[in-house]
Amino acid sequence: MESPMPEQDFFATSPGGLEGLLAAELTALGAEEVAEQRGGVRFRGELVTAYRACLWSRVANRVLLPVARFSAADGNALYAGARGVDWMALMQPGMSIAVDFGGMHPAVEHTHYGSLRVKDAVVDGCREASGERPDVDVEQPGFRINAHQVGEAVTLAIDLSGGSLHKRGYRRAGVGAPLKENLAAAMLLRAEWPALAGEGGGMVDPLCGSGTLLIEAALMAGDVAPGLLREHWGFQGWTGHDAGSWRQLEDEARERRHRGLPRLPPIVGYDHDAQAVRTALASIEAAGLVGRVHVERRELGDAEPPRKGCRPGLVATNPPYGERIGSHRSLSPLYARLGELLRERFPGWRAIILNGAGLEVGLKPERSWMVRNGPIQCRLERFAINESDSGRLVDEAASLVNRVRKNQRRLKSWRKRAGVDCYRLYDADIPEYALAVDRYETLEEGPWLHVQEYAPPPSVDQRDAARRLRTALAALPDATGVSAQQVAFKVRQRQRGPTQYQRQGESGRLYTVMEHGARVLVNFTDYLDTGLFLDHRPVREWIAANAAGATFLNLFAYTGVATVHAARGGALATTSVDLSTTYVDWTRRNLEANGYAQGRAHRLVRADCLKWLREAVHSGGQDYDLILLDPPSFSNSKRMQETLDIQRDYAQLIALAARLLSEHGVLIFSSNRRRFRLDEAALGGLRAQDCSEWSTPPDFQRNPGIHRCWFIRR
Repeated sequence: MESPMPEQDFFATSPGGLEGLLAAELTALGAEEVAEQRGGVRFRGELVTAYRACLWSRVANRVLLPVARFSAADGNALYAGARGVDWMALMQPGMSIAVDFGGMHPAVEHTHYGSLRVKDAVVDGCREASGERPDVDVEQPGFRINAHQVGEAVTLAIDLSGGSLHKRGYRRAGVGAPLKENLAAAMLLRAEWPALAGEGGGMVDPLCGSGTLLIEAALMAGDVAPGLLREHWGFQGWTGHDAGSWRQLEDEARERRHRGLPRLPPIVGYDHDAQAVRTALASIEAAGLVGRVHVERRELGDAEPPRKGCRPGLVATNPPYGERIGSHRSLSPLYARLGELLRERFPGWRAIILNGAGLEVGLKPERSWMVRNGPIQCRLERFAINESDSGRLVDEAASLVNRVRKNQRRLKSWRKRAGVDCYRLYDADIPEYALAVDRYETLEEGPWLHVQEYAPPPSVDQRDAARRLRTALAALPDATGVSAQQVAFKVRQRQRGPTQYQRQGESGRLYTVMEHGARVLVNFTDYLDTGLFLDHRPVREWIAANAAGATFLNLFAYTGVATVHAARGGALATTSVDLSTTYVDWTRRNLEANGYAQGRAHRLVRADCLKWLREAVHSGGQDYDLILLDPPSFSNSKRMQETLDIQRDYAQLIALAARLLSEHGVLIFSSNRRRFRLDEAALGGLRAQDCSEWSTPPDFQRNPGIHRCWFIRR
């Protein structure tokens, strides 16, 4: 009769906030004396218990076997403590090594230095004992050592897992920032997915990305050990490894997989990104789940429950976050549409959402937990979707939907006749929905909506306003036929000081749209505006029609779209002036997109326009046949020598610009400042023709004060 294995102490690490789930999991796996600690769970058991944790834990990061504990106030003491361990007695011959060092407020604060001192101690000890120095392999060593320090207390341990257990072995590259497998598993455990699956409930991920949630759901419901595909384990380089016990556990896991997979309920994923779908399918194949997990390309609004053989189950998803929690309100339409989808298509189901954007879906969570997804603190929210919720948002938004569709029909013939691909579709037509909705037809991804909310006055109840906004954002994709993933949202309010042109995001993604034959690069997420002022379309068209053989000056050039039109119209030379490095570069890219290179013919100047005008007038600079002067209403950029207030300073700006105007030239002055007034008497004999009504295109005629425009001549 074989003697029982001796019990030992082990420690399993986990992502922050998941220690309780890991403790319950280890208890179910036969561990004893289970105790949660920050960053993981301490437990006791035979070696086979640790093996079982390596093979079956869905939540753990690593399983560690402590081999030494000591105090170290500095790097030398850390070296001495590690040097006192007989590493040759622990390592199989010829093993390469790696050392991970970390902890809480460690006395040795620099983790790289800490790992280096432990590594030196191991290498020196092995060299003294055997005469040979072990190789270092930080990627996949044969023997991985974990050093953890809390204050001066150090624990050295063998990493039995040999690398993070979230790496199951099925993931295929292709989608950025994927959800880690053990966090996906934790989401499913919080949602009580095993019980739902056991009752025949299906699982749907409407934003499945690379398919991690789908695969983890299948492994869980099919009783498949998450470590069964891994080929490398840390205990294989340890002298205490019991190969027979490990083979027995693997054989048992394969038999359980064979019995469990045929019992899988329907598991379905959708994503609008074709590359994500391809990646998900490749990972599903690598996980051995072909024919058992279904993925297809669909827009969020087209997601639906499996059509047969499925009881109400679980919707689990990890929507995009943006750069920082709550910073990317551009994602609000996606979250709102997700909430409406749950109400509309999944009544009676349960849902769990990893919410890293801090945005509302319009449903009240029944439970929530704080977890970390890498560096991002997230709310894990679980919902019970009631039958009574179905259709409520759709009915409430009916007036908005009807108006948007009516506007689309009204503008259709004009757009076709004028060749307009980017236009304002809705502009606070209904007081309850104070939004501006612009539609852009991109060459890369088809239509986008750029939605801006006019901030409600203090007299409006904020909860009512937030509810109506969610209703509108959820309804707009279906009303317009635009994917919820391609609806960008921002709040437009009075901007002053340094917030006026504050960056909204960091995507850097530019899309190409067409305007009267010109290619224009726009950005939907990073700035308050897209880079294309749609209400100035007639002015740009006029510039293109009158630029042949002319010289053109674009002051406060922004992204240089007017410059592009001048170049396309046959201008002999263009000069574009703006203080922003970003906008000067954007102008250059717009020119290049249309085949015009920056140079003598197309000059770009980064400068304070007021200062540049004064210097140009003083030096007797060239005359221009066409000048566009479209300054901001207010600016106090730190790079400017003085503030600019257009109502106060317009006469000075016009006078300086007119000094650079050729004898028969035209100066186009425009302002978007509300209630702006131009006093022609202040222009010193210049003739100003008010062209505001002419310059307001049909899609902006609901808002005739969107801008004021004058053609000014000598």
